[in-house]
Amino acid sequence: MEKPKIKDDYKNQIKEFQPKPPYFLNCLKAFIIGGLICIVGQGIQNFYIHVFNFSEKEASNPTAGTLILLSALLTGFGVYDKLGQFAGAGSAVPITGFANSMTSAAIEHRSEGVVLGVATNMFKLAGSVIVFGVVAAYVVGIIRYFYGIAF
Repeated sequence: MEKPKIKDDYKNQIKEFQPKPPYFLNCLKAFIIGGLICIVGQGIQNFYIHVFNFSEKEASNPTAGTLILLSALLTGFGVYDKLGQFAGAGSAVPITGFANSMTSAAIEHRSEGVVLGVATNMFKLAGSVIVFGVVAAYVVGIIRYFYGIAF
């Protein structure tokens, strides 16, 4: 019979003393904050549609740009990080969460200079995401191409 490891035994002993995470409350906060971010995005898109007479398709790019700008500004002022601590995954709505992560990396390394600090560290996360996006788009494009030939 194998002797249980002290590390595993310790983990089992302290389990009963650890607080249980409030899963439902965390999900609710993420849902509400994520939904509010999406409502703000929809409001911005409606603004571009009604004020500048853009079509829905034409308004999508300036809406994305505005959300990125707002997210970067709120990250710079420290507001988005507090929102992220409160909402958890709800603040990681794709476009605003991505802008937040890029801006945070750039701010964190600004003391190293513009090129070696901000520029290189800003794209640490973005590089892997962009590469994955390009490769995935290529694979889907190839599949679609051969699917179109076959049918």
